[in-house]
Amino acid sequence: MPIPPEVTGDEIDADVRQELMSLPKGLAEDVSRNLVMVAQLIDDEPEKAYEYSRVALRLASRVAAVREAAGFAAYATQKYSEALAEFRAARRMSGGVELWPVMADCERGLGRPERALAMAGEPEVQKLDRAGQVEMRLVAAGARRDLGQLDAAIVTLQSPELASGAVHPWTARLRYAYADALLAAEREGEARDWFAKALEADKDGVTDASDRLAELDGIEFVDAFDDSDVEDVEDAEEDDSDVEDVVDVVDVEDDIDGVEDVEDVDGDDR
Repeated sequence: MPIPPEVTGDEIDADVRQELMSLPKGLAEDVSRNLVMVAQLIDDEPEKAYEYSRVALRLASRVAAVREAAGFAAYATQKYSEALAEFRAARRMSGGVELWPVMADCERGLGRPERALAMAGEPEVQKLDRAGQVEMRLVAAGARRDLGQLDAAIVTLQSPELASGAVHPWTARLRYAYADALLAAEREGEARDWFAKALEADKDGVTDASDRLAELDGIEFVDAFDDSDVEDVEDAEEDDSDVEDVVDVVDVEDDIDGVEDVEDVDGDDR
């Protein structure tokens, strides 16, 4: 796929750039530009991001950062088997554990929640940082819900991170997941409180907590114009154009009459 000429590899993360230094300079630049496109498109146009990730993968499949990017692009397009394979490859190359939660979520995507839960109990989880452990908790709660274990999902989400009043990048999503589980358990009052807390923490709009709150409060958002209003506006515009046409015809006729009057006067003078 063509890459816009203004896109350069300079935008790539420093750690990734370090990994790409093992490649010839020209090849490293090509790979980095494709990775930049993946990062730019993965949220809004995941299919395009996936195509760019495949190009980067063909160019540098032995670079862990490339395998990781390919994994996230496949994950964003719900190609969970492919994503899991790429994440496993990236983990083998890097030796890190940070991909463990998303690997477990791929197992959920493949319809294997039991495997996701088994991964939640592995020693790798203890090596995750705090953000990674919260992600693992979210995945485990989702797996419990997949299995119909709603009460267990609620308990799984109850944690010091949930109770804390501090706001972190993952706070809104954690509170939202807890609210959603409470609502599924028909604990509507508690769910509303937690959707409100999620909204309070959601400075970047990563959840639809405001919509869920409005739904619980019975608030409906109505478009300023419905279809009939649009039709009325179009009819009015057509009527206006018809009036303008009539006015134009009258103006032309007046101009012609004026010209004829002038000619008559000139004829009389002669």
